[in-house]
Amino acid sequence: MTWPDHPLTLEEFDQLPEDNSRRYELQEGNLQVTAQAAGIHQRIVRQLTRVLDDQMLEEWEAAQDMEVILTPTWPPTVRVPDVVIAPTALIDQDPTRIHAKDVAVAVEVVSPGSGRTDRLLKMFEYAKAGIPFYWIIERTDHSIALTEHHFVEGIYEVITECRGGVFTADLPFELHVDLDVLTRRPRRR
Repeated sequence: MTWPDHPLTLEEFDQLPEDNSRRYELQEGNLQVTAQAAGIHQRIVRQLTRVLDDQMLEEWEAAQDMEVILTPTWPPTVRVPDVVIAPTALIDQDPTRIHAKDVAVAVEVVSPGSGRTDRLLKMFEYAKAGIPFYWIIERTDHSIALTEHHFVEGIYEVITECRGGVFTADLPFELHVDLDVLTRRPRRR
């Protein structure tokens, strides 16, 4: 395959060959390629998705690695948050991607090499697209930290910073996430 030498349209992005060994995103039409996340990162995402789904009303669902169109017009931006909370009715339609207007919460789990992108660039892009809540999860040496941002008057404001223990959200849903269990292997049921 030859790599594109120009900014892509959404149609050209759709024509790229499938490759599950990497994550592909569009930033203002420019193809962004990153390695797939490592094991603990994937476990955090999987555990968080399960914990959220267990608590939310049936009308909402947590989904992993959904493509989200942030800017549909030229030049397009498509990001793949680690987790999104979106309407179950929309997920039931089995879309290949969803629009930012349908996302209640976007979550990024910071990996080595993604910190600046997750804390600055994606925060700006998600705010510009109007996603109401943005959570950033980070691993420290001894715990998991979650910073909750709420979109207010064109920017994200920090609502809660939780370092270990139980994170509690009131909006857009009442949720409780025990951060300390996110890195643990799930129990067999």
